[in-house]
Amino acid sequence: MRDHTKLKAYQLADAVALQIYAETCRFPPEERFGLVSQMRRSAVSIASNLVEGSARTSESEYIRFVEVAFGSSRELQYQISLATRLGYLESSTLEPAATQVAKTIGALLNALRKSAR
Repeated sequence: MRDHTKLKAYQLADAVALQIYAETCRFPPEERFGLVSQMRRSAVSIASNLVEGSARTSESEYIRFVEVAFGSSRELQYQISLATRLGYLESSTLEPAATQVAKTIGALLNALRKSAR
């Protein structure tokens, strides 16, 4: 069993999830069950899948959860872009989070996938 708290990808994903929750509370009320919910689920999914995958004993299961986390990071990247284009976020508001999700977390998860194989 791995210690997920030592993974840099987990630490960044946790920070991004907190930031997404803080920013999406300012979205219009009609987005509560739409984009807000989807962005929060995607953000939480990244860290959650790293936690669950780290608890698995087989390497193939671990890789599967890392791949799901990677997919969620890409999904969140799109949702941040969409929210910005819809005017719910100022382009500078979540730019650091988008950069973390797209580049840092995605790169770290990709590296985890490759190293685990």
